[in-house]
Order: sequence, then structure tokens, then C-alpha cells
Amino acid sequence: MRILSVLLFIASAGVFSACNKSAESKTANKDKPVIFYNSKPTASQSQDIDMSVMNWNDRTFFVGSDAIGGGILQAQMIADYFNNTDIALADRNGDGVIGYVLCIGDMGHTDSTGRTEGVRKALGTWNGSPDPKNTVEGRLKAGGKEFKVVELDGRTMTGTDGTTWNASAATEAMGNWATKFGTAIDLVISNNDGMAMGCLQASNYPTGVPIFGYDALPDALEAIKQGKLTGTISQNSDGQIAAVLQLLRNFFDGLSAAEAVESGFSRPDKYGNQISCGITYDPEHKTLTVPNLAVTKENCDDFFQQIRNGGIHQTDAEAKKVLCTTRNASDLFFAAQYIPALRHYAPLLNLNVTLIQGDGQNESTILDAFTNLGRYDGYMIGPLRSSSARDYIDKLKY
Repeated sequence: MRILSVLLFIASAGVFSACNKSAESKTANKDKPVIFYNSKPTASQSQDIDMSVMNWNDRTFFVGSDAIGGGILQAQMIADYFNNTDIALADRNGDGVIGYVLCIGDMGHTDSTGRTEGVRKALGTWNGSPDPKNTVEGRLKAGGKEFKVVELDGRTMTGTDGTTWNASAATEAMGNWATKFGTAIDLVISNNDGMAMGCLQASNYPTGVPIFGYDALPDALEAIKQGKLTGTISQNSDGQIAAVLQLLRNFFDGLSAAEAVESGFSRPDKYGNQISCGITYDPEHKTLTVPNLAVTKENCDDFFQQIRNGGIHQTDAEAKKVLCTTRNASDLFFAAQYIPALRHYAPLLNLNVTLIQGDGQNESTILDAFTNLGRYDGYMIGPLRSSSARDYIDKLKY
């Protein structure tokens, strides 16, 4: 079953409408700003950005978090945990090996493959590929002792309906892992919070085994507070959305590419707005990256209430129309973090955002609705698959 919803954020009123009857933009599609976000355009499953996509025009950019860096930060949290844990608890069966299982989200998404790469590199189990089961033996210090680290199993969590990052699939996998590996499991790692929470739903989840997620979703934060989830990573989605919309606003205001990556970022824009979360710019790959943040029981209260970027204020800028795509209408991460951020920042920057949401399985559910492109002044695109970015560019050619 295909799922598709289209909503319009009306900047002036802050409400929704079911359709957009705006007139055609006077600018040709080939000259409009195109900002990819969340899923970095690649030519394959590698982490290498597809510059043929990024060079579509001088106003094509990517905004996101550092997935590999996030995986490394996740592994640093794991190391900190084991360094402060009794050796007898760290190595449950006393075999001198820290055995872990890994929930992989989607091999076609650079955030998933990047997080897998980062955490494996930091644990020493990276073997040159994010593929499941392609690992080597690593090392980890705990309580002054060095342990071997072994990935007992890594698996892409795909549901019976074809959706990836699937929590129910993680529940089933965790149940099977607990039965198969028993006390050899000392650690559970997940590419996102949804799958981590799915693991915790397994009836035989091993008591006391630390589990680390990724995304800092509300239910995960509550689980951390209750001591069920050990830690997670915030990819600063609020900063990502603010950066995407700021970049679009800059281009709509006639700034050059060189000016657009500075105005509102390294210096205030003409409205006095400036994002304050430490965004870095890579000019070679036309990429703006927001910092990841580690979340544990010690600081999780700081993340319960999503604090908006105080550097963005209401502007009197000319209203512009933006077409935005997201990968999955039912995705908890988008619903909890990206969509509320869009609702907040779009009106402040006087941007009318039409939202297309796919079914999480087929790129066509998004691409089929990526139409009437002449009505919009710019585009923010979150592909289902990182390698599908080219398909959106191809549609803008006509």
C-alpha cells in the first residue's frame, strides 16, 4: 500500500492547506536552489558524494549531520560506559571478549552506512565495508583491561512490508540473537532509536546489557531516564532544518553561493538572523554539516524539550514557495523532529513549504508526486535512497 501526504505550511498564518494553487515561478527550474538534506547524494552505497548531482547548478547544496562522526561518537559513549563498568559486568561470560550485535537501518542510506562505518572503526571491527557480517576483531579497554571486540551479528532491519529501519524486525532479531548467543552478548548497538527500542521489546532481552541508539527521540530519552536505554546520539535535526531554510532564504534574496553559506551562518543576515549551533562548511563538496551530540542519563533532561535556535527571528522577507520531500510519512524521526522544526522556522523566514511524504519503501511514491515543479521557487529534497538524488535532478530538467 502506497502512502502519500501533501501539506502546505503557510508562512503568514502558520496553518496548513491541502493544496497549492500558486502561479508558476518566473525562474526556470534549472536556476532554482536545490538543497538536499538528511540523505547525502551518492552514486552508490559508498559515502562519496555524487558531485554530478551537487553541480546541477551553483545553488545546489547538501545539509546534514556527519554520519561517520556520529558513529564514532556513539562508540566513544560505549567506551566511556565500559571504562566505568565493573569488569565482571562488562564481560558477562568472562571470555575476555566484548561481543555485540548491530541493528543496521538501510544499506541504501548514507546515514545508516556512515553510522555503521563510524562505530565499527572506533571499535576496531571495521573491515572496509558497512555490509552485514563483514567485520574483523577489534579492541576495547574496560576497567584497565583490554578486551577483544567481536561483532556477533549485524543485520539490516527490514519489515515484512518492505520498510527499512523497522522496529518490529529489530524485536524479532533481538529475540533470535538472545537465544542464539546467550551470555556472549555484552552490548547492543543500533543505527537509530526506533530499532533500539524494538530490541528492548524482545521478551528475552538480556537484563543489564547496555544498548545504544541514535536520534534522541522522545521515547528513547524517556527510556534513558528510566535506565532502559544506555545512550543515544542527537543529530541536531533542528539545526539541520534551520540551516536548509536559511540557505534557501539567502538564495531567494539574491545572494551568491559564496555569500549564502556565510549570511546567517558565520555572520548575521540582513534581518539580523544567525544560526548558533556551529555549522561547518565544506566548499569542495558544497556541504554544510551540523554537530552531533551525545545523550546519556546525565544530560537527557536537556533534550526532552526541543529548544529552538534563538538566532532565527521573524522576518519581513518576500514570501517564497518551497517543495519539500521526506522519505516516509510514518517515520517517527521525521514526525518528532524534522516536521516540528519545519513548522517553526518556515513561517519565521516567510517560506511556504509544501510537504511530500513517501511510504518508506519505494522512491516512486515520492517521485510520482514531485510534479508541478514550476510552481515553486526552490526545493529541499530528502531522498529515500541516497543514490536516487539524480532522479530528482532529472525531473527538474523538464
